[in-house]
Amino acid sequence: MEQAWDAIILGGGAAGLFCAAEAAKRGRNVLVLERAEKVGKKILISGGGRCNFTNVGAGPANYLSANPHFAKSALSRYRPQDFVALVEKHSIAWHEKTLGQLFCDGSARQIVDMLLEECAAGPGKVTIRCNEEVSEVAHNGAMFTVTTQYGSFTAPKLVIATGGPSIPKMGASDFAYRLARQFGLKVVEPRPALVPLTLGGEEVLFRELSGVAAPVEASTGKTAFREAALFTHRGLSGPAILQVSSYWKAGDPVHIDFFPDRPKDWPLDAKRENPRSTLRAQLRDGLPARLADVLADQLAIDGDLGNVPDKPLRAAGERLARWAFHPNGSEGFAKAEVTAGGISTAELSSQTMEAKKVPGLYAIGEAVDVTGWLGGYNFQWAWASAHAAAQAL
Repeated sequence: MEQAWDAIILGGGAAGLFCAAEAAKRGRNVLVLERAEKVGKKILISGGGRCNFTNVGAGPANYLSANPHFAKSALSRYRPQDFVALVEKHSIAWHEKTLGQLFCDGSARQIVDMLLEECAAGPGKVTIRCNEEVSEVAHNGAMFTVTTQYGSFTAPKLVIATGGPSIPKMGASDFAYRLARQFGLKVVEPRPALVPLTLGGEEVLFRELSGVAAPVEASTGKTAFREAALFTHRGLSGPAILQVSSYWKAGDPVHIDFFPDRPKDWPLDAKRENPRSTLRAQLRDGLPARLADVLADQLAIDGDLGNVPDKPLRAAGERLARWAFHPNGSEGFAKAEVTAGGISTAELSSQTMEAKKVPGLYAIGEAVDVTGWLGGYNFQWAWASAHAAAQAL
């Protein structure tokens, strides 16, 4: 039986489900095609299973894109407080963690259930089909025809909401980019973002600190984040490192300030106040012992501080404030939380997310070259871009 759909949405993740729900509110009949066996898989694992569903401070400055202005329109028209109101309407308890991050008190499953309830609320009808592997997408100028192993589906509007290739074990792929290129849309080179960095060469010794974490300020270029860094058996991770990884370019150093709350010349102050102390003891006072010992060995300043000249202490302070690491790569899409790059924003309307060259074709969420910081920003982009597209379906 041929059903008349107003729109077909490819992808049953955060952006796809929310777009379907918002379109249904406007009376549209929508078909969601998901290749995995269930919808919302990435939502379910997010935030340690509690879903960091937005960030109270989300704004354009928290996103990377070849066009940093593109996200302004959608983000201003669907804000974090709008999504919070929806969460509260469904009686989902939530709490705020550090830096404005909002999480469910219970389970991420509540967010998926909420989206499904919104899809069912109508007045339009949302049909969700899982285990659908798209083999072909055709367009005759008026209608899009999507073919899967179970048949063909036709609608005048098509939404690409299949995300990026990060976390392939969850079913992620580069399908969005292949489809975009089929329709002549440019794609900004995708790369892993919010991803651990790997160390090699002489810096391998830091991998012996696997499991050790410390609050630091990590930076690359002009971008810096103050959060925890974690040493791993492959290199560097933790929130501060994941954040800078989105901005890091191969060959560039990553600098870490191990004492962001102290002045650069703090070892000189320590020498005056505790001349019989050692630099190793001072480092242990502010950092985990294993990390302090590795840094002390690298700095090679022995003996009582009172017997050490000012110059090497000043140099040690400066190095500790800007310790250079030289990552030899990242852990790739397998461990990346999101993908940077994607369908070029130059190809899309910032008001509706519609492709300028292909009327009726839309792209939303992670498939687009808009990438948020760690901490709920990528979910907020999913909601905002989905909402923008839904108003045009």
